[in-house]
Amino acid sequence: MITQLFRDTIQNVNSKDYPTDEIEDWSSWWTDHEKWEEKIEKQYFIKAIFEDKLVGFSSLATDGYLDFMFTHKDYQRQGVAGNLIRMIERKAKEQGNDVIYSDVSITAKRFFEKHGYVVEKKQFKRSKNKELINFRMTKKNK
Repeated sequence: MITQLFRDTIQNVNSKDYPTDEIEDWSSWWTDHEKWEEKIEKQYFIKAIFEDKLVGFSSLATDGYLDFMFTHKDYQRQGVAGNLIRMIERKAKEQGNDVIYSDVSITAKRFFEKHGYVVEKKQFKRSKNKELINFRMTKKNK
């Protein structure tokens, strides 16, 4: 399930870049089913499945906002996110988005840079009770 993968990835992968209290706050969104249903309904969602197992997912809003990019903790650095981002970029082109933008975690920053995204600004984004450092990153969609 998407929400479980979201929580597990934050707790097992992002935990090396964020303090425990921020990880707990951020990953607690997995239980907010109304928020998830709303995003799934309004955004373009794609899933990566390997041997009947969900190993990653990503989403794109109609305005070119890349909202989610998560890869299962056991499938990091195996090309899952690379495939997802290429599919998201194709969808953005279909939607006519000239620019793709995202709020990227410290953990994901290097991945996005590798795929041609540039940091517009470092920012603090509120989760539930904590503000977490992330980066507004953009890429012109050619």
